[in-house]
Amino acid sequence: MRTAGTSTWSGGGLLGRVLPPWGWWAVLLGLGLIAWLAVLLVMADMDEGPGTPLHTLPVFIAGWVLMLAAMMLPTELTYVGAFSALLKSDDPPAASPAITVTCFLAGYWLAWIGYGLLAYVLDALIRSADLELVSWFRAGPLLVGSVLVLAGLYQVSPLKRACLNHCRSPISYFARHWREGRAGATAMGLQHGLVCVGCCWALMAVMFAVGAMSLTWMALLTVFMFAEKLLPHGEKLTVPIACFLWAMGLWIAVSPDTAPLLKDPLLFGGICRSVI
Repeated sequence: MRTAGTSTWSGGGLLGRVLPPWGWWAVLLGLGLIAWLAVLLVMADMDEGPGTPLHTLPVFIAGWVLMLAAMMLPTELTYVGAFSALLKSDDPPAASPAITVTCFLAGYWLAWIGYGLLAYVLDALIRSADLELVSWFRAGPLLVGSVLVLAGLYQVSPLKRACLNHCRSPISYFARHWREGRAGATAMGLQHGLVCVGCCWALMAVMFAVGAMSLTWMALLTVFMFAEKLLPHGEKLTVPIACFLWAMGLWIAVSPDTAPLLKDPLLFGGICRSVI
């Protein structure tokens, strides 16, 4: 529990159902829509199927931030709205709440940018090894299918459940981990972002497996993450999502040519150009 002046709040009861201010709903949804429009314009012709090249690091970071804005901003409606409401509930109210909320989002973004950098390094190491095994015409479909199956297994794991509970409980999180000031907001955003990565890293790994620029999978995974984080009883959707990932993973592994939602790769990540 935290007391700020005459304002007291806790993670349970009525306050646990605080709705975000409509202004922040509009801002995040608007930014998310703009990001999706930008994604459609910039990435429409970049999908080469599984193993789509990630390009140079600056281009990847720019594209990754754009993808994060499109995919993750809608899932942060309750957190940002609740944080804004709590800032306004202080007595006296926090100075420049918009800047403080921006600091919170910056910390959140740092966590996901770190994840993207790790994925980029792993991709670069695999490509530099020039492994013949990962050719799409050899074990590529099995590898992609395995990523989806493993992502489905993570969906039903205790760690996923714990991280998802965090993502669905902003008031409870702020009650336990509140820090004052802009530096505190950034630290809270980073901590929240790391748990969010723990919740969704496997779903995002699916993006790298099926094609990092696949707009179809981007939209589908955005719906999955939004639904399980924000919808009433959304935590119950983890099992249906896992079943979908298992079915798609097995389908891709067994019959990649007939698998839906999968673009035929021109080559699997450019890794085995010389042997395909």
